[in-house]
Amino acid sequence: MKKACIAMLLAGGQGSRLYALTSRTAKPIIPFGGKYRIIDFPLSNCANSGIDVVGVLTQYRPLQLNSYIGSGQPWDLDIASGGVCILPPYQSSGARGEWFSGTANAIYQNIGFIDLWNPDYVLILSGDHIYKMDYSDMLEKHKANGADCSIAVIRVPLEDAPRFGIMSTDDRGFVYKFSEKPKKPDSDLASMGIYIFTWKKLRAYLIEDERSPGSEKDFGKNIIPNMLQNGEKLWACRFEGYWRDVGTIDSLWEANMDMLSPTLIDLYDRSWPIRSRSPTKPPHYIGENAAIRHSIITEGCDVRGMVTNSVLSSGVSVGEGAVVDYSILMPGCVIGAGALIQYAIIGENAVIGAGAAVGLPPNGKTDIRIATCGPDSAVAPGETVEAGEMLYSVGGDD
Repeated sequence: MKKACIAMLLAGGQGSRLYALTSRTAKPIIPFGGKYRIIDFPLSNCANSGIDVVGVLTQYRPLQLNSYIGSGQPWDLDIASGGVCILPPYQSSGARGEWFSGTANAIYQNIGFIDLWNPDYVLILSGDHIYKMDYSDMLEKHKANGADCSIAVIRVPLEDAPRFGIMSTDDRGFVYKFSEKPKKPDSDLASMGIYIFTWKKLRAYLIEDERSPGSEKDFGKNIIPNMLQNGEKLWACRFEGYWRDVGTIDSLWEANMDMLSPTLIDLYDRSWPIRSRSPTKPPHYIGENAAIRHSIITEGCDVRGMVTNSVLSSGVSVGEGAVVDYSILMPGCVIGAGALIQYAIIGENAVIGAGAAVGLPPNGKTDIRIATCGPDSAVAPGETVEAGEMLYSVGGDD
């Protein structure tokens, strides 16, 4: 069956800069914003944009991610003539199996899957960004500009530009220079890691790149520069909305705090819902001595202490007399009576003992250091986890 455009979602990254939070699971499945997982955003964007074939490329510790995506039903991606498909690395006939060796190699290894749908265009996405975007609008602009590749870009502060792939464009938006994480950037247009390719063109470049022994098999380092060098038409599609890369502890905490401000990203927009696989939990309970201000509280929470400026995922328990401030509590974690949680991220099913203290308020606006307790970790009653400290789960990362 032919599809005009299909999506390939790169969701196999380890997310090593999230340290304890991804020691046992892939970054795209990290809880976010109380109700969601990071991967909910690109999957919902695909469904809302009318793209109903999504290949999800997994690699690092994929069990929880595979289970979460399942048939794709929460995102209306469980249709017979398409839907979501999990694509792990595989062993071909007569060859040794190998991991994906780069973003381009991951797509190359799945040329067969893409060819099944005979698409005119392929949308390449990352599974670790928070944003709402209409990919169908980007696709129409790609066609109108006669582009071989369209790259979603966003303006960033010039001092942050060395963290990104940076585009320089002419007055029509066509790219004439691309620099991957330049030390001295000459533009503030950063790649969002969202690409639309004309499939026949990309297919040829993937095959050529795979045959190059010195290639790193990467879109930003190889495919995009090669296309630019050969005079292909690369067009920068400017994005004006909310977008966050949540690849570090600080950026994950900041993006969760952003969820407390509906003016930054509207999660209540019925015309563009962000869907998730929500757990079956009872209503949240607020105790008679509890106090909650400017926070997100989701289903199954039992709050008997004070919660301010915080995000609580499902099934969280906050004990009598406990204080939670400017913190992220992931599903199932337990905060003991009298505990003090400040400027912290508490991982799934972690247990913070009675009277324990995790994190400290910053000494000034620029001195925020987030304390992190990994999934299944435990802090004994009365113990302290200092600001910026990282506590791994019991048993390490096995």
